[in-house]
Amino acid sequence: MRLIADGVVERDGVTGLATSLGYSERHLNRLFSDELGAGPLAVARARRAHTARTLIETTDLPITEIAFAAGFSSVRQFNETVREVFASSPTDLRRGSGRTRGGTGDDDGPGRGGSVRLRLPLRSPFAGRQLLEFLGARAIPGIEAWDGTVYRRTLALPDGHAVAAITTADDHVSASLRLASWTDLAVAVQRLRRLLDLDADPAAVEAVLVDTSGLRDLARATPGRRAPASVDPYETAIRAVVGQQVSVAGARTVAGRVVEAVGDRLAIDDDVLTAVFPPPGRLAGAPDACFSMPTARRDTVRRLAAAVEDGTVRLDPGVDVDDARASMLAVKGIGPWTADYVAMRGLGDPDRFLPSDLGVRHALVALDLEQEDAERWAPWRSYAVHHLWASLAAPRTTRSTTSPTTSSTTSPTSPIEETR
Repeated sequence: MRLIADGVVERDGVTGLATSLGYSERHLNRLFSDELGAGPLAVARARRAHTARTLIETTDLPITEIAFAAGFSSVRQFNETVREVFASSPTDLRRGSGRTRGGTGDDDGPGRGGSVRLRLPLRSPFAGRQLLEFLGARAIPGIEAWDGTVYRRTLALPDGHAVAAITTADDHVSASLRLASWTDLAVAVQRLRRLLDLDADPAAVEAVLVDTSGLRDLARATPGRRAPASVDPYETAIRAVVGQQVSVAGARTVAGRVVEAVGDRLAIDDDVLTAVFPPPGRLAGAPDACFSMPTARRDTVRRLAAAVEDGTVRLDPGVDVDDARASMLAVKGIGPWTADYVAMRGLGDPDRFLPSDLGVRHALVALDLEQEDAERWAPWRSYAVHHLWASLAAPRTTRSTTSPTTSSTTSPTSPIEETR
């Protein structure tokens, strides 16, 4: 389902989805029919229709652009699907929502990109400010920016680049998107939701965490704290290796230099953001001068990028987390901290604890807790980690209005990783 949400069926068809999961197409259709009562193509079609209705009723995009933004290959297919699913035409749905802009158009090819502002729903409570501060403190120059209110970042999407600007409220996230191609809109939204953990159930998480005396005060002090994931697990994996044995501020600086040296130039004009994260093939072959880090870590970055490029390490929304962890551990220079961090942040595992993380260790000591206590926080141990990290931060009396080039010295850092 995560791969379908990421647009795999639109790009590669049901055959491509089956191949990525290691099933035959017939077996995949049988599984979907048994579990959901519909095949993967029908599920993907329903998701496209739902995306289309959301855009029709909540934006002023022309109907033609909505068709391609929702993943349809033509306006005719879009009109037929919307009529079949909702028993109304796109223009009737828009009229019913009180919006009037946009015609059906007659273009049968994907339109060029543009800008749109979206309201992304979520379950309350929502600690949005803390979420953006966490991401902003780790913002890599060139691909991310944080001014104390708005978090911005670039996205490398299947059909082009995009820039997202994000602000938060108590009950939603506002996302302004500029895209090179409207066909990437649904994928961009899904990746932002994953990054911001917007599909979390905070009530279920809090019910477990407040049942433990050591975390009760932390969970109640910041209800709705999210466990942010990633727009690209591969990017998170490289960042985790770069961050081995260094501070958050140091990792930002080093990663920024790598992005500047080998990242793709951003195809959308922006005053601050300049690039997207370098693809694995290019990073694997980058010269030594691109890496201002120790030789062993530089070689680990290259090995990991090469393993992602050739498929030895698979990092995508549909991968089994434990399989991905095992494949990363097989890469020389990657130990349990890095693999678990990628499982938690890159792949969005909600129940991944980091027992060797220095920040976690310091927080446990400060709260008079033992690592064994973490067993009581399942199945939400990733959220416990974020509460523990946050407990180390010094109280803040004012909010910064500049990008935090120096973060708290208590920010989590990794232990020394194996260099097998």
